[in-house]
Formats: sequence, C-alpha cells, structure tokens
Amino acid sequence: MSRRVMSGRAGWLRLAAALAIAPITGGCAWTLNATAGHARTVRDVSYGGAPRQRLDVYLPAQTSGETGPGANASEPAAHAAPGRPIVVFLYGGTWQHGDKANYRFVATAFARHGYVAMVPDYRLYPEVRYPTFLQDAAQAVRFARDHAADYGGDPTRLVLVGHSAGAYIAAMLALDSRWLAAEGLRPERALRAVVGIAGPYDFLPLTDPVLQEIFATPQGLPSTQPITHVGEATPPMLLLAGAADHTVDPGNTERLAARIHEHGGPVQAAVYPGNVSHLSIIGAFAPPLRFLAPSQRDTFSFIDAQTGWAESASAGSAANVTAATRAADARP
Repeated sequence: MSRRVMSGRAGWLRLAAALAIAPITGGCAWTLNATAGHARTVRDVSYGGAPRQRLDVYLPAQTSGETGPGANASEPAAHAAPGRPIVVFLYGGTWQHGDKANYRFVATAFARHGYVAMVPDYRLYPEVRYPTFLQDAAQAVRFARDHAADYGGDPTRLVLVGHSAGAYIAAMLALDSRWLAAEGLRPERALRAVVGIAGPYDFLPLTDPVLQEIFATPQGLPSTQPITHVGEATPPMLLLAGAADHTVDPGNTERLAARIHEHGGPVQAAVYPGNVSHLSIIGAFAPPLRFLAPSQRDTFSFIDAQTGWAESASAGSAANVTAATRAADARP
C-alpha cells in the first residue's frame, strides 16, 4: 500500500476494504498511523533483558502546569498529572509476527482519551513457544504497575487490552493466575479491567502444524485455552468480535462470555453485525475509520466505567475551572 495519506471517504473505504484481507503491517500501518494525531511518546523502554522485551509509552497531552517529556522523549514525565488509567495494549499476529510501532494509531487513541498507553513487544515463534509470550506479557504488566506513577498513571487503574493473539494473551493473564502470580500479582486485584478484541479463547482442536508446535506442552492443549481457566475470581471483561471475522471464529467470544457468566463473573460481550472483520474491528481505532465499528467507543466506555476515569476527569476539569476562577478573582 502506498505511503500516501488518503483523503476523502472513497479513499478510506478502499483502506477499509484492504483491512479485510491484509495484515496491519508496512504501508497499511503507516497510513493508519499517519491519521492518528500526536501523542508524546517514550520509546523502547526495557521491561526485561531480551531485545524484544521493550515497550513504547504514549502520554496524554500536557496540561497546564505539567512538565514532562516531549515527543520521542527518553525519560518519564516526572511531574505528570497523577491518577490516569494505564492501558497495556497487546497486539496480535498469530504469536509469530508483530511490531509495536505498527499500532501507534491504537495507542495514540488511548492517549488522546486521557489514558497512559503502553505497547510492549514480546517474543515470538520460532524464537519461543508457549508459554514464553505469556511470561513476557506478565513482565510488561509488572513493569506497568511498578512504573505507573513515573508516567502520570495510577497503578490501581491498570487495564489490559488485546487484539487477536494479543487478546488471547490478555485473557490468559486474567483467567490463569499462574502467569501474573510469577510476578507477584493476582489478576483479580492487579487488573481493573480486561478488553479482548477478536480473540481466540477456545480454539481446539489445532489443525495448523505451526500452531501445534507453538502450543505443544506436557500439561496438554486444554491447559493453553483461556476458557479452561474461568473461575470465580475474574477481573471485569469486555469481549468484542465482528460477525464477518473469518480469521478467528466469533464463537470464541460467545463461548468465553457464556462460561464467565456461568461462573458468575463480570463480563460484557458484543458481536458486531454486518461486515465487521478481524482487522476492521481494530482498524476502527484510526480516526477516519471509526465508522467501521463502535469498538473504540465501547472500549473507552467500558474502561471509563471500570476505572472511574470519566468521573475523575470531570472532577479534575471542574477543579481546574474553580482554581482558574479563584485566581482571576484574586487579581487586582
């Protein structure tokens, strides 16, 4: 896809059609990222010792009186406004592909809404197999919690969001307590909310030889499935899928939601009707493509509700107005 920013609805409709068949890589990612707007970014922060154990941090715009890094800064915002939700976004790619840089349009959307967004790379097949990518993601969550305040975030407002294979990882961290427990965390306490977008949660039997190799484990394949680990202690979850998803059967979303309901867990789920596909549901986070699906709106509404961010932001705005009024009244 040409590295030329499209203009007009017809151009964006062509990109939307491309998202039905092309992965978010190369020119497609460049085009989506070019529409995202600006967010201050701290790149390539290490959360572990391996080359792919790095993450990018996206920060909301500076507010009055805040001093912090500019775009592409290398140091955290020491005096950022505290209390913002921290969103760790895990991208997909069949546990074999992916680059955090391709998802700047998603992370920027989170930052422009007022969240602190972190997008980690994690190790992939063939370098690693299950469960290493889960362990990497758990380390990234531990980093986000430990360093939330460095970037103006609240460690008690930590949210996981994942798409495709990233949604699988997010669900496993939320439902199988082993992975976060290895980092000294309990999912139901450490995670305020989890959002899975077009995720595979119940995908046995495996017929792809590569996936068979990725997920081979002495504990047996059922242990690799998020649906196996549903119990009573579950963080609030939002599960989204598109009816036209021919990559991951939307039945994964329906079955996991039903299982959580059976156990009395907090879950909301939606399968969007029409032409919402595996990639358009995440492409809709790019400003010109939001007409494709309400996935961004529903994600933000869920996170706001679970973290209390909407109320906090409103209270903060009111406090700023009150302070400004008092300052004006004090002038001679």
